[in-house]
Amino acid sequence: MTNTLITGGRVLTLDPDRPEAEAVVLSGGRVLAVGDRREMEDVAGSGADRVDAGGGVVMPGLVDTHPHVMHFGILSGGMVDLTDAVDHADIVARIRAKAATTPAGEWIMCTPVGEPHYFIRRNEKDLLERHLPGRRVLDTATDEHPVMIQAWAPRMPNVVAFNSAGLRAVGLTAFIPDRVCDVEIEKTDDGDLTGILRGPVTNYYTYDPFWGQILTKLPPPSMDSAAAGTLAEMARFTAQGVTTGYEGHAMEPEHLGLYQHLRASGALTMRIQATLDVESVIFYPFDPLTDEEFAARLRQFAAQVGDRSDDLLRTDGLTISPGGPCFSGYFATYEPAKNPFGRPTRGTRFISVEKEEAFVRFCATEGIRANMCLGAFREHDDFLEIAERVVQEHDFRDRSWILQHAITITPAQARRYKDLGFQVTTSAGFAWGKGAMYGERIGEHAWRDLEPLQRLTDLGLELAGGSDWGPKNPWEQIELAQTHRFAGSDHRNDGPDQSLSRLDALRMWTSGAASVLGWSDIGSLAPGKHADVLIVDRDPLTCDIDDLRDTRVLRTYLGGEVVHDTAEVTA
Repeated sequence: MTNTLITGGRVLTLDPDRPEAEAVVLSGGRVLAVGDRREMEDVAGSGADRVDAGGGVVMPGLVDTHPHVMHFGILSGGMVDLTDAVDHADIVARIRAKAATTPAGEWIMCTPVGEPHYFIRRNEKDLLERHLPGRRVLDTATDEHPVMIQAWAPRMPNVVAFNSAGLRAVGLTAFIPDRVCDVEIEKTDDGDLTGILRGPVTNYYTYDPFWGQILTKLPPPSMDSAAAGTLAEMARFTAQGVTTGYEGHAMEPEHLGLYQHLRASGALTMRIQATLDVESVIFYPFDPLTDEEFAARLRQFAAQVGDRSDDLLRTDGLTISPGGPCFSGYFATYEPAKNPFGRPTRGTRFISVEKEEAFVRFCATEGIRANMCLGAFREHDDFLEIAERVVQEHDFRDRSWILQHAITITPAQARRYKDLGFQVTTSAGFAWGKGAMYGERIGEHAWRDLEPLQRLTDLGLELAGGSDWGPKNPWEQIELAQTHRFAGSDHRNDGPDQSLSRLDALRMWTSGAASVLGWSDIGSLAPGKHADVLIVDRDPLTCDIDDLRDTRVLRTYLGGEVVHDTAEVTA
């Protein structure tokens, strides 16, 4: 077994027992030793592979506790990538190239234009023409295939585009009214369909009855495309330095099955820890389970999770997601807020309080780790009332249950979660992408309790970071944990309850995340830990805050094996 000695850069271990070092030795997929260079040269031995970090910084791989690697991989797998398209001619050329290799009659699905998934910094309005192409333009790419340019959640209202064959395939003709439910069907002045639809036309988190019927006519992703898309997404994550992902939201048995397939074929390039969502609510059609069906699924899914023996693919716990996002109008508020179409709403409960209590009791009595996806004040209060009642009968204070999302949370609610033994995974990008929208739809008073990371830390809650809908750059997420800037404006919600120190922000993506997941072998560089190591081009603890998001990962190791390399590191 050949050892690897990494020198030539500052080593940030994120290990409180030895925060810094000059060199690290890897052996057999683990960290063998960390320390002074001379000492590490002796430990590595004369036959070791030597790596010169070239003045960069050596640190542990990042842990993204809300990545949706598989979901976003499935979304984009097999599609025509239009995220960076510049104009209609560019879009037509890309679709035409796909059509040349696609059997006639098969759908050609395209990604949206712009930066997923909020589409604030760049969207279809940044095309040269400032709008999506209609069906007449798309027909020049192909008239032998149905074509659709998708709209991805969470942005709502949104916009999609079909070519003529696509309109026929979903049954849309000029006889349809200009508006059905909340969907606007664009027409020319003489009543002809343009191929453009606007409104709740996203691929998930939409329950508009009319749009839902169209969704059922679109092709599901193939297994080959899903696998290829997931592999491509993992490559994007490792290129940014993420070596572990927590798939704790909206995971269904088929998703876990695909991960198990990739693991069996030796294709995983990230470590994955996953749960199963007992009743997934984000995809159309959503038909709530009966209480009996819900109880049966609890038992069924519990038998499929709880295997923490695999170093690459672990399952641990069950998930429940009672509510949805504010973008779609589902955020559970006490006072009426505006939905995407300007109407007042107090949100939507997808999971009944009876099911929620059944879930809490089941996890407490069976010793199962619960992952609660809750983001709104009313959701927190409903759950906490249940949990505090159940804890009197079943003490789960030491189970380290996970509160996921925690988008808004009051001081009193945070203290109650702490008393119940919870840990938290959230995304600083929620404030970045949704802050302006919360101010507009709920009111600026919501900003006081929006992503209060320092408040949670002060109360003793362990925090982990995630990317969720974006930005997908983890270094920008680390920066946002300090700045709390809003996308598309100069506003910074960086009050004393929100803004973290640089070290605490970095811990959310390393040692803190490992603690939240209960995965002691990751998150820091210490003897015996997994050799998940990054070499980056700057010091994330000391570089200028405005430069942090531009951090470049020069090399990524997973278990001592290189999974990303820019060829800029001397080996």
